[in-house]
Amino acid sequence: MSDHVLGVAMNGVTGRMGYRQHLTRSVLAIRDSGGVELPDGSRVIPEPVLVGRSERKLRAIADRHGIERWTTDLDSVLSDDNVPLYFDAQITHAREDAVRSAIAAGKHIYVEKPTAGTLDAALELAKLAEQAGVRNGVVQDKLFLPGLLKLRRLLDSGFFGKVLSIRGEFGYWVFEGDWQPAQRPSWNYRAEDGGGIVLDMFPHWHYVLEHLFGPVRTVTAKTATHVPRRWDEQNESYEATADDAAYGIFEVGEGIIAQINSSWSVRVNRDELVEFQVDGTHGSAVAGLRSCRIQHRATTPKAVWDPDAVDPVRYREDWKDVPDNGEFPNGFRAQWEDYLRHVVLGTPFHHDLLSGARGIQMAEAGLLSARTGRTVELGEVSTT
Repeated sequence: MSDHVLGVAMNGVTGRMGYRQHLTRSVLAIRDSGGVELPDGSRVIPEPVLVGRSERKLRAIADRHGIERWTTDLDSVLSDDNVPLYFDAQITHAREDAVRSAIAAGKHIYVEKPTAGTLDAALELAKLAEQAGVRNGVVQDKLFLPGLLKLRRLLDSGFFGKVLSIRGEFGYWVFEGDWQPAQRPSWNYRAEDGGGIVLDMFPHWHYVLEHLFGPVRTVTAKTATHVPRRWDEQNESYEATADDAAYGIFEVGEGIIAQINSSWSVRVNRDELVEFQVDGTHGSAVAGLRSCRIQHRATTPKAVWDPDAVDPVRYREDWKDVPDNGEFPNGFRAQWEDYLRHVVLGTPFHHDLLSGARGIQMAEAGLLSARTGRTVELGEVSTT
Protein backbone atom coordinates (compact mmCIF):
# COMPACT_ATOMS: atom_id res chain seq x y z
CA MET A 1 0.00 0.00 0.00
CA SER A 2 1.24 3.48 -0.80
CA ASP A 3 -0.31 6.82 -0.01
CA HIS A 4 -1.68 9.09 -2.73
CA VAL A 5 -0.17 12.57 -2.50
CA LEU A 6 -2.24 14.86 -4.71
CA GLY A 7 -1.18 18.36 -5.60
CA VAL A 8 -4.18 20.70 -5.44
CA ALA A 9 -4.06 24.05 -7.23
CA MET A 10 -6.17 26.32 -5.03
CA ASN A 11 -7.25 29.50 -6.80
CA GLY A 12 -9.01 32.17 -4.74
CA VAL A 13 -7.70 31.36 -1.25
CA THR A 14 -6.97 35.01 -0.47
CA GLY A 15 -10.73 35.50 -0.11
CA ARG A 16 -12.50 34.84 3.18
CA MET A 17 -14.32 31.65 2.18
CA GLY A 18 -11.44 30.22 0.17
CA TYR A 19 -8.99 30.83 2.99
CA ARG A 20 -10.99 29.91 6.09
CA GLN A 21 -13.21 27.08 4.96
CA HIS A 22 -11.36 25.50 2.06
CA LEU A 23 -7.68 26.02 2.79
CA THR A 24 -7.27 26.06 6.57
CA ARG A 25 -10.29 24.11 7.80
CA SER A 26 -10.38 21.58 4.96
CA VAL A 27 -7.28 20.91 2.85
CA LEU A 28 -4.65 21.81 5.47
CA ALA A 29 -6.66 20.11 8.22
CA ILE A 30 -6.86 16.94 6.12
CA ARG A 31 -3.17 17.08 5.25
CA ASP A 32 -2.04 17.75 8.80
CA SER A 33 -4.15 14.87 10.17
CA GLY A 34 -2.48 12.40 7.82
CA GLY A 35 -4.93 12.45 4.94
CA VAL A 36 -8.16 10.66 4.07
CA GLU A 37 -8.06 6.94 4.80
CA LEU A 38 -9.14 4.56 2.04
CA PRO A 39 -10.56 1.03 2.49
CA ASP A 40 -7.16 -0.60 1.80
CA GLY A 41 -5.53 1.43 4.57
CA SER A 42 -3.73 3.86 2.28
CA ARG A 43 -4.37 7.57 2.49
CA VAL A 44 -5.08 10.47 0.16
CA ILE A 45 -2.95 13.44 1.19
CA PRO A 46 -3.73 16.79 -0.49
CA GLU A 47 -0.79 19.15 -0.97
CA PRO A 48 -1.96 22.69 -1.74
CA VAL A 49 -0.40 24.94 -4.35
CA LEU A 50 -1.69 28.48 -3.87
CA VAL A 51 -2.77 30.45 -6.93
CA GLY A 52 -3.93 34.06 -7.11
CA ARG A 53 -3.26 37.56 -8.34
CA SER A 54 -1.59 39.10 -5.26
CA GLU A 55 1.98 37.98 -4.68
CA ARG A 56 2.00 39.71 -1.30
CA LYS A 57 -1.11 37.93 -0.02
CA LEU A 58 -0.07 34.53 -1.36
CA ARG A 59 3.40 34.79 0.19
CA ALA A 60 1.92 35.76 3.56
CA ILE A 61 -0.49 32.81 3.59
CA ALA A 62 2.23 30.39 2.48
CA ASP A 63 4.62 31.60 5.18
CA ARG A 64 1.93 31.46 7.83
CA HIS A 65 1.01 27.83 7.11
CA GLY A 66 4.26 26.37 5.87
CA ILE A 67 3.06 25.91 2.27
CA GLU A 68 5.96 25.40 -0.12
CA ARG A 69 4.42 26.42 -3.43
CA TRP A 70 2.48 29.46 -4.54
CA THR A 71 2.24 31.36 -7.81
CA THR A 72 0.47 34.15 -9.68
CA ASP A 73 0.88 32.18 -12.93
CA LEU A 74 -2.08 29.83 -13.31
CA ASP A 75 -0.77 28.39 -16.60
CA SER A 76 2.41 27.16 -14.92
CA VAL A 77 0.36 25.11 -12.46
CA LEU A 78 -2.02 23.77 -15.09
CA SER A 79 0.96 22.48 -17.08
CA ASP A 80 2.39 20.68 -14.04
CA ASP A 81 1.65 16.93 -14.05
CA ASN A 82 2.32 16.81 -10.30
CA VAL A 83 -0.80 18.92 -9.69
CA PRO A 84 -3.75 16.80 -10.89
CA LEU A 85 -6.54 18.77 -9.09
CA TYR A 86 -7.81 22.29 -9.64
CA PHE A 87 -9.98 24.10 -7.08
CA ASP A 88 -11.60 27.48 -7.72
CA ALA A 89 -13.08 29.87 -5.16
CA GLN A 90 -12.58 33.06 -7.17
CA ILE A 91 -15.13 35.76 -7.78
CA THR A 92 -17.88 34.30 -9.98
CA HIS A 93 -17.09 36.10 -13.24
CA ALA A 94 -13.43 34.97 -13.11
CA ARG A 95 -14.23 31.29 -12.51
CA GLU A 96 -15.55 30.16 -15.87
CA ASP A 97 -12.42 30.81 -17.96
CA ALA A 98 -10.10 29.36 -15.32
CA VAL A 99 -12.15 26.17 -14.99
CA ARG A 100 -12.30 25.80 -18.77
CA SER A 101 -8.50 26.06 -18.93
CA ALA A 102 -8.10 23.53 -16.12
CA ILE A 103 -10.36 21.03 -17.89
CA ALA A 104 -8.40 21.50 -21.12
CA ALA A 105 -5.25 20.72 -19.13
CA GLY A 106 -6.79 17.45 -17.92
CA LYS A 107 -7.18 18.48 -14.29
CA HIS A 108 -9.84 17.08 -11.99
CA ILE A 109 -12.18 19.92 -11.03
CA TYR A 110 -13.68 21.04 -7.72
CA VAL A 111 -15.29 24.49 -7.62
CA GLU A 112 -17.39 26.82 -5.57
CA LYS A 113 -20.82 27.77 -6.83
CA PRO A 114 -22.18 29.25 -8.95
CA THR A 115 -19.97 27.41 -11.42
CA ALA A 116 -20.52 30.06 -14.12
CA GLY A 117 -22.52 33.20 -14.79
CA THR A 118 -25.16 31.56 -16.97
CA LEU A 119 -26.81 28.18 -17.39
CA ASP A 120 -25.41 27.78 -20.91
CA ALA A 121 -21.87 28.37 -19.67
CA ALA A 122 -22.36 26.01 -16.72
CA LEU A 123 -23.64 23.26 -19.02
CA GLU A 124 -20.69 23.80 -21.33
CA LEU A 125 -18.27 23.28 -18.44
CA ALA A 126 -20.09 20.10 -17.42
CA LYS A 127 -19.94 18.82 -21.01
CA LEU A 128 -16.24 19.66 -21.37
CA ALA A 129 -15.45 17.84 -18.12
CA GLU A 130 -17.44 14.82 -19.26
CA GLN A 131 -15.68 14.73 -22.62
CA ALA A 132 -12.28 15.11 -20.96
CA GLY A 133 -13.03 12.29 -18.54
CA VAL A 134 -12.02 14.32 -15.49
CA ARG A 135 -13.59 13.94 -12.07
CA ASN A 136 -15.61 17.03 -11.20
CA GLY A 137 -17.43 18.36 -8.20
CA VAL A 138 -19.21 21.46 -6.90
CA VAL A 139 -19.20 22.66 -3.31
CA GLN A 140 -22.61 21.95 -1.76
CA ASP A 141 -21.55 22.37 1.83
CA LYS A 142 -24.86 22.85 3.60
CA LEU A 143 -25.83 19.22 3.02
CA PHE A 144 -22.86 18.24 5.19
CA LEU A 145 -23.74 20.46 8.16
CA PRO A 146 -25.13 18.96 11.40
CA GLY A 147 -28.62 20.46 11.19
CA LEU A 148 -29.29 19.17 7.68
CA LEU A 149 -27.62 15.82 8.40
CA LYS A 150 -30.11 15.41 11.25
CA LEU A 151 -32.92 16.42 8.89
CA ARG A 152 -31.69 13.77 6.45
CA ARG A 153 -31.81 11.22 9.28
CA LEU A 154 -35.42 12.16 10.01
CA LEU A 155 -36.38 11.82 6.35
CA ASP A 156 -34.69 8.44 6.06
CA SER A 157 -36.52 7.20 9.17
CA GLY A 158 -39.96 8.12 7.82
CA PHE A 159 -40.51 10.55 10.70
CA PHE A 160 -42.52 13.05 8.64
CA GLY A 161 -44.94 10.67 6.99
CA LYS A 162 -45.84 12.54 3.80
CA VAL A 163 -43.89 15.78 3.53
CA LEU A 164 -46.29 18.65 2.83
CA SER A 165 -44.32 21.87 2.86
CA ILE A 166 -41.00 23.56 3.58
CA ARG A 167 -40.44 27.09 4.84
CA GLY A 168 -36.94 28.53 4.78
CA GLU A 169 -35.68 31.78 6.25
CA PHE A 170 -32.17 33.01 5.50
CA GLY A 171 -30.42 36.30 5.94
CA TYR A 172 -29.06 39.05 8.13
CA TRP A 173 -28.42 42.77 8.00
CA VAL A 174 -25.38 43.61 5.87
CA PHE A 175 -24.23 47.07 6.87
CA GLU A 176 -24.26 49.68 4.15
CA GLY A 177 -20.56 50.43 4.60
CA ASP A 178 -20.72 54.11 5.52
CA TRP A 179 -21.01 54.18 9.30
CA GLN A 180 -20.05 50.53 9.82
CA PRO A 181 -18.00 48.35 7.44
CA ALA A 182 -20.04 45.93 5.34
CA GLN A 183 -19.50 42.24 6.10
CA ARG A 184 -19.82 41.25 2.43
CA PRO A 185 -17.72 42.47 -0.53
CA SER A 186 -19.16 45.28 -2.62
CA TRP A 187 -19.28 43.22 -5.84
CA ASN A 188 -22.12 41.21 -4.27
CA TYR A 189 -24.35 44.24 -4.86
CA ARG A 190 -23.36 44.97 -8.48
CA ALA A 191 -25.15 42.94 -11.13
CA GLU A 192 -22.47 43.80 -13.68
CA ASP A 193 -19.93 41.96 -11.49
CA GLY A 194 -22.07 38.85 -11.03
CA GLY A 195 -23.62 39.97 -7.76
CA GLY A 196 -27.11 39.45 -6.40
CA ILE A 197 -28.63 37.24 -3.74
CA VAL A 198 -30.52 35.09 -6.28
CA LEU A 199 -27.37 34.02 -8.10
CA ASP A 200 -25.60 33.58 -4.77
CA MET A 201 -28.24 31.69 -2.77
CA PHE A 202 -30.68 29.99 -5.15
CA PRO A 203 -28.00 27.42 -6.15
CA HIS A 204 -27.74 26.59 -2.43
CA TRP A 205 -31.48 26.17 -2.07
CA HIS A 206 -31.58 24.05 -5.20
CA TYR A 207 -29.19 21.38 -3.95
CA VAL A 208 -30.82 21.35 -0.52
CA LEU A 209 -34.26 20.81 -2.05
CA GLU A 210 -33.07 18.41 -4.74
CA HIS A 211 -30.98 16.12 -2.55
CA LEU A 212 -33.36 16.06 0.42
CA PHE A 213 -36.84 16.29 -1.10
CA GLY A 214 -36.79 15.77 -4.86
CA PRO A 215 -36.41 17.67 -8.12
CA VAL A 216 -37.46 21.31 -8.26
CA ARG A 217 -40.23 21.60 -10.85
CA THR A 218 -41.33 25.26 -10.84
CA VAL A 219 -40.11 28.60 -9.53
CA THR A 220 -42.08 31.72 -8.62
CA ALA A 221 -40.04 34.60 -7.25
CA LYS A 222 -40.06 38.25 -6.34
CA THR A 223 -36.78 40.16 -5.93
CA ALA A 224 -35.93 43.55 -4.46
CA THR A 225 -33.02 45.90 -3.95
CA HIS A 226 -34.05 47.20 -0.57
CA VAL A 227 -30.85 49.21 0.04
CA PRO A 228 -30.10 51.10 -3.19
CA ARG A 229 -26.87 52.83 -2.12
CA ARG A 230 -23.87 51.30 -0.39
CA TRP A 231 -20.20 52.11 0.30
CA ASP A 232 -17.34 49.97 -1.00
CA GLU A 233 -13.99 48.92 0.45
CA GLN A 234 -12.50 52.35 -0.34
CA ASN A 235 -15.43 54.04 1.41
CA GLU A 236 -16.74 55.29 -1.93
CA SER A 237 -20.50 55.29 -2.42
CA TYR A 238 -21.95 53.27 -5.27
CA GLU A 239 -25.36 52.30 -6.64
CA ALA A 240 -26.51 48.78 -5.75
CA THR A 241 -27.62 47.31 -9.07
CA ALA A 242 -28.19 43.73 -7.88
CA ASP A 243 -30.99 42.23 -5.82
CA ASP A 244 -30.35 42.05 -2.07
CA ALA A 245 -33.54 40.10 -1.24
CA ALA A 246 -35.55 37.34 -2.92
CA TYR A 247 -38.81 35.70 -1.96
CA GLY A 248 -39.37 32.37 -3.68
CA ILE A 249 -41.98 29.63 -3.95
CA PHE A 250 -40.89 26.30 -5.39
CA GLU A 251 -42.78 23.14 -6.32
CA VAL A 252 -40.63 20.17 -5.32
CA GLY A 253 -40.92 16.44 -5.85
CA GLU A 254 -44.48 15.12 -5.69
CA GLY A 255 -46.56 18.09 -4.60
CA ILE A 256 -44.28 19.59 -1.92
CA ILE A 257 -44.45 23.40 -1.66
CA ALA A 258 -41.31 25.20 -0.51
CA GLN A 259 -41.19 28.87 0.42
CA ILE A 260 -37.75 30.38 1.00
CA ASN A 261 -36.98 34.00 1.86
CA SER A 262 -33.41 35.21 1.31
CA SER A 263 -32.31 38.67 2.39
CA TRP A 264 -29.24 40.74 3.21
CA SER A 265 -31.61 43.44 4.46
CA VAL A 266 -33.28 41.67 7.40
CA ARG A 267 -32.51 41.56 11.10
CA VAL A 268 -32.28 38.13 12.67
CA ASN A 269 -35.02 36.87 14.98
CA ARG A 270 -34.12 33.19 14.65
CA ASP A 271 -31.85 30.79 16.46
CA GLU A 272 -29.60 30.53 13.39
CA LEU A 273 -28.94 32.55 10.24
CA VAL A 274 -30.80 29.97 8.16
CA GLU A 275 -33.64 27.70 9.27
CA PHE A 276 -35.89 25.30 7.41
CA GLN A 277 -39.23 24.17 8.82
CA VAL A 278 -40.49 20.92 7.30
CA ASP A 279 -44.09 19.95 7.96
CA GLY A 280 -45.43 16.46 7.33
CA THR A 281 -48.52 14.44 8.15
CA HIS A 282 -46.79 12.69 11.07
CA GLY A 283 -44.42 15.34 12.35
CA SER A 284 -42.53 18.57 11.81
CA ALA A 285 -38.93 19.70 12.19
CA VAL A 286 -37.01 22.98 12.26
CA ALA A 287 -33.42 22.54 11.09
CA GLY A 288 -30.68 25.14 11.18
CA LEU A 289 -27.02 24.79 10.37
CA ARG A 290 -26.29 22.95 13.61
CA SER A 291 -29.51 22.24 15.49
CA CYS A 292 -32.69 20.39 14.62
CA ARG A 293 -35.89 20.35 16.68
CA ILE A 294 -38.94 18.16 16.15
CA GLN A 295 -42.58 17.83 17.11
CA HIS A 296 -44.42 14.57 16.53
CA ARG A 297 -48.14 14.49 15.80
CA ALA A 298 -48.75 12.65 19.10
CA THR A 299 -47.26 15.58 21.04
CA THR A 300 -48.70 18.41 18.95
CA PRO A 301 -50.80 20.76 21.13
CA LYS A 302 -54.26 21.69 19.92
CA ALA A 303 -54.02 25.36 19.05
CA VAL A 304 -57.18 27.43 19.43
CA TRP A 305 -57.50 30.93 18.03
CA ASP A 306 -58.93 33.37 20.55
CA PRO A 307 -57.95 37.02 20.00
CA ASP A 308 -59.66 38.07 23.25
CA ALA A 309 -57.55 35.98 25.61
CA VAL A 310 -53.88 35.64 26.42
CA ASP A 311 -52.56 32.43 24.90
CA PRO A 312 -51.01 30.40 27.75
CA VAL A 313 -49.17 27.95 25.43
CA ARG A 314 -45.40 28.35 25.02
CA TYR A 315 -45.26 26.75 21.61
CA ARG A 316 -41.48 26.57 21.28
CA GLU A 317 -41.25 24.59 24.51
CA ASP A 318 -43.19 21.73 22.92
CA TRP A 319 -40.35 20.93 20.51
CA LYS A 320 -37.57 18.45 21.26
CA ASP A 321 -33.94 18.56 20.16
CA VAL A 322 -32.69 15.86 17.82
CA PRO A 323 -29.57 14.39 19.47
CA ASP A 324 -26.22 14.45 17.71
CA ASN A 325 -25.69 10.68 18.09
CA GLY A 326 -22.21 11.12 16.64
CA GLU A 327 -19.58 13.67 15.71
CA PHE A 328 -20.01 16.14 12.88
CA PRO A 329 -16.83 17.40 11.20
CA ASN A 330 -16.64 20.73 9.42
CA GLY A 331 -19.09 20.50 6.50
CA PHE A 332 -16.62 21.82 3.92
CA ARG A 333 -13.98 19.34 5.09
CA ALA A 334 -16.45 16.45 4.98
CA GLN A 335 -17.26 17.16 1.33
CA TRP A 336 -13.56 17.61 0.49
CA GLU A 337 -12.91 14.15 1.94
CA ASP A 338 -15.71 12.64 -0.16
CA TYR A 339 -14.37 14.38 -3.26
CA LEU A 340 -10.80 13.16 -2.69
CA ARG A 341 -12.06 9.59 -2.33
CA HIS A 342 -14.01 10.09 -5.55
CA VAL A 343 -10.89 11.26 -7.40
CA VAL A 344 -8.79 8.27 -6.33
CA LEU A 345 -11.38 5.49 -6.21
CA GLY A 346 -14.15 6.67 -8.51
CA THR A 347 -16.69 6.35 -5.68
CA PRO A 348 -20.10 7.97 -6.39
CA PHE A 349 -20.17 11.75 -6.09
CA HIS A 350 -23.54 13.31 -6.83
CA HIS A 351 -22.43 16.93 -6.45
CA ASP A 352 -20.97 17.31 -9.93
CA LEU A 353 -20.88 20.15 -12.46
CA LEU A 354 -24.23 19.09 -13.89
CA SER A 355 -25.80 19.36 -10.44
CA GLY A 356 -24.22 22.82 -10.15
CA ALA A 357 -25.72 23.76 -13.52
CA ARG A 358 -29.20 22.83 -12.28
CA GLY A 359 -28.68 25.28 -9.41
CA ILE A 360 -27.93 28.06 -11.89
CA GLN A 361 -30.99 27.03 -13.89
CA MET A 362 -33.10 27.67 -10.79
CA ALA A 363 -31.43 31.04 -10.23
CA GLU A 364 -32.10 32.11 -13.82
CA ALA A 365 -35.69 30.92 -13.48
CA GLY A 366 -36.05 32.99 -10.32
CA LEU A 367 -34.78 36.13 -12.04
CA LEU A 368 -37.05 35.48 -15.04
CA SER A 369 -40.04 34.99 -12.75
CA ALA A 370 -39.24 38.23 -10.93
CA ARG A 371 -39.08 40.14 -14.23
CA THR A 372 -42.23 38.69 -15.76
CA GLY A 373 -44.38 37.92 -12.74
CA ARG A 374 -45.08 34.38 -13.89
CA THR A 375 -44.25 30.90 -12.65
CA VAL A 376 -41.34 29.30 -14.53
CA GLU A 377 -41.13 25.57 -15.12
CA LEU A 378 -37.75 23.89 -14.89
CA GLY A 379 -37.09 21.46 -17.71
CA GLU A 380 -34.49 18.73 -17.65
CA VAL A 381 -30.93 19.84 -18.36
CA SER A 382 -28.17 17.61 -19.69
CA THR A 383 -24.81 17.71 -21.44
CA THR A 384 -26.17 16.10 -24.60
